Amino acid sequence: MRLQCLTLPTDFFTGSISKNFVSQLGRSLEMERRLHVDVLSVMFLLQSRRSKNYVTVMDPLQETFGNVMGSLLFIPPLLGEVFWFAAILASLGATMRVILDIGGTLAIIISACTVILYTLLGGLYSVAYTDIIQLVFITLSLWVCIPFALVNSATESIYYTATHRSYQDPWIGKIENQYLGRWLDDFFYLVLGSIPWQTYFQRVLSTASPGQARLISYLSGLGCFLMAIPSVLIGAVATSTDWNQTSYGLPSPFERGESAMILPLVLRYLCPAYISIAGLGAIAAAAMSSADSALLSASSMFAHNIYRKILRKKATETEVLWAMRTSMLVFGAGAAGLAFYSSSVYDLWFLSGELVYALLFPQLCCALFAPSTNTYGSAAGFLVGLVLRLLAGEPALSIPPIICYPACSLGNGTYSQLFPFKTFTVLLTLGTIIAVSYLAALLFQRNLLPRKWDVCNITRGTSTLISLQQMDKQMGSPTVPLEENRD
Repeated sequence: MRLQCLTLPTDFFTGSISKNFVSQLGRSLEMERRLHVDVLSVMFLLQSRRSKNYVTVMDPLQETFGNVMGSLLFIPPLLGEVFWFAAILASLGATMRVILDIGGTLAIIISACTVILYTLLGGLYSVAYTDIIQLVFITLSLWVCIPFALVNSATESIYYTATHRSYQDPWIGKIENQYLGRWLDDFFYLVLGSIPWQTYFQRVLSTASPGQARLISYLSGLGCFLMAIPSVLIGAVATSTDWNQTSYGLPSPFERGESAMILPLVLRYLCPAYISIAGLGAIAAAAMSSADSALLSASSMFAHNIYRKILRKKATETEVLWAMRTSMLVFGAGAAGLAFYSSSVYDLWFLSGELVYALLFPQLCCALFAPSTNTYGSAAGFLVGLVLRLLAGEPALSIPPIICYPACSLGNGTYSQLFPFKTFTVLLTLGTIIAVSYLAALLFQRNLLPRKWDVCNITRGTSTLISLQQMDKQMGSPTVPLEENRD
């Protein structure tokens, strides 16, 4: 239950509902994503991390590529967690603005202060207990509001609107052939890009055994799939509603650009007042729980992987704890500031996921499954992934693409990349890491380049040990391993 709560943030519900309302169920990926994330995490990554007693998602990266490169790889997950926190706060602010008619700014400030305070005091315990509250509240509120929304006089039968146009296009859509590449790209990005997140692995790495971690991961994946069902139904109800019959009036939320607030709009205009208040309480509880998970993961990575391993290697436990608390204040304040400028919950969600997918996921795969890779390959892969992703543009931030991949089109003044460029970038990054690592090791081991040019010390670690072992196997003499120094 606790892990399922962790993987069900508030913007999972608000975003899933708004995406179903805007994009139709046929192009909404959130249910598949949640199930596949937990299953793939267990199949490919959980066992190797759990058996080596890692503390954070950055540990295998620093172990393989060194502390300096690890500090550079720390940037994408840090931005991801801060953007996630900001998205959650923006979601809560939008909900309170719609239901209670209060300023979203006030709601964001109060929520951020509350989350920072009890996370500072409780740490992982506060995350665990609020996660349980989140699951109970959000489950009850979503399922309770659905009957009232379905029987509202302004709502058409969702069975009819699933295949017929009423007030909007049918909410069960289909994937057009020209969008197949982008759909597959988004699918792989959502599934694979959500694996290397500290918010997930801070839980599975703290379980009593690998078996228990696997079990709760499988159960949480199934639970997330089931919890997406009410989100789909509420999105279908919003699509099937004649908003002119409500006090909301026309134009519709889609035409006003308020699709991201469909959940609070349904609660306010299609449900009784007491149901709306109960739903607001559930969303607030979910926001608090999800926000503290993101805040704790970002601060724990900074304190453990940056402060202790790079800035002050002789830091005491008390000093590391205070470094974590200080970073909580800084990251929380930064996320609250970003939330004021968020026009869409999913803009921040997708942006953070793309950073992790393009830059961190290939590095993590190499660190766990390709131990021969080294710092040179990691640095080259990071540079290639970053440049390719930036040059592809970002419509949500109005950044035009420099590289126009095949099937790139211009519509309404915005470029749209229909080619699966995100997954293409990941594959190129992965290939670059492996190729450059092999080339660097080959050049130094065969003395094609002077050993004094090896600034990353790869010849003093694993590469040297392997070559010596191969030599001694031929000569029949024992080998004394050299101590690795990659700092």
